[in-house]
Amino acid sequence: ASQKSHFFFLGCYREGETGNNPLWKTLCVNDLFNARSIDVKLDRMDEETLTTMVSETLCLLPRLTRCLSSIIYRKTKGNPLFVSQLMISLGKEGLLRPSLSRRRWEWDKEKIQCQKLPDDVAMFFTNSIEALSEDVKASLCVLSCFGSSAETAFIKTLERLLQKTLLSNLDAAVEEGLLDNKDGR
Repeated sequence: ASQKSHFFFLGCYREGETGNNPLWKTLCVNDLFNARSIDVKLDRMDEETLTTMVSETLCLLPRLTRCLSSIIYRKTKGNPLFVSQLMISLGKEGLLRPSLSRRRWEWDKEKIQCQKLPDDVAMFFTNSIEALSEDVKASLCVLSCFGSSAETAFIKTLERLLQKTLLSNLDAAVEEGLLDNKDGR
């Protein structure tokens, strides 16, 4: 009887920065392992695209968000993963917040400009994950064994079988912007 084994690996790198990295060399010869891989190229956004994205996210005209977008662009260099995480981080820290009296989003430009960011996306995500509770990290570890998505019903079954709380821990990861919850997946 043939036995199949599965391994899921997600990595990111900057184009032109792979050099003599041993992991990269191994991945380049994945044909030796009869492995299937998919490369997804995620280009940087130009400043105008980022302005449009911020404008649509905050439901404000581009002329109102251009200043914020410009700061975000300078800090992230248009990297979509950085942009997304920075926006979430700004919201959590109260630097980007809804104003009920003005009925729109507002932000603290000076504090946002002073905010420090890690040099790369991997470190940014690492810092975000390290800030999570041990229970949430353990739940992410369990979920990672089942690929890029899992249905809520499946996670509930795992909870019952493992006698561990998973779903509410994963909801915490969704709130942190590390996971998406779409249509019960």
